[in-house]
Amino acid sequence: MISKLHYISQGETSEAHLMAIESVLKAGAKWIQLRMKKFDEAMVLATAKEAKSLCNTYEAKLIINDYPLVAKEVQSFGLHLGLNDMPIQEARAIVGHQMIIGGTANTFADVEKRITDGADYIGLGPYRFTKTKENLSPVLGAQGYRHMIQKMKEYGYKTPIIAIGGIVKTDIPELKRKGVYGVALSGELTNANNKYQLISEIHSLLEAE
Repeated sequence: MISKLHYISQGETSEAHLMAIESVLKAGAKWIQLRMKKFDEAMVLATAKEAKSLCNTYEAKLIINDYPLVAKEVQSFGLHLGLNDMPIQEARAIVGHQMIIGGTANTFADVEKRITDGADYIGLGPYRFTKTKENLSPVLGAQGYRHMIQKMKEYGYKTPIIAIGGIVKTDIPELKRKGVYGVALSGELTNANNKYQLISEIHSLLEAE
């Protein structure tokens, strides 16, 4: 089961990532993506082991961004691959067929490639400009999602779409109307003063019919 709310970690140090992860776990987050693009693999592995322990404590699922060997080593629930990361099929050969693999997409061609390659969910974005990610792909906006999800319906594709990129709580009703399955948040959650209340409100919005 793919969560409808994904938290993507951020921080300048390993400790900052772990503090951010623990704070959202305490507030009720259940799907944590460890995203450490600027760190070497040894540091990512060490941090992932700590993050896995935290996720186990709070009965949450850990997803590793970009590092299939780390995902395999810590036996994370999933792996997420960006457009410039290892191809899904190569990663699948490393982590096996039990692990969830998600993939980033920006265009409909990306979406089709991810589906063909066997992605379990697609992180489609960015919704708007965000400083969290360097080398940002073209911004999609609400109409971009509407167009993509309409085309997916026409082709009979059912892979869950997770909206990503600068998303805040107030965007969720519009994104739901466009047909997205869920959302991925980073800064909105990391910087929230009352994370428990925010997560509770986001869950309510995501589950609303």
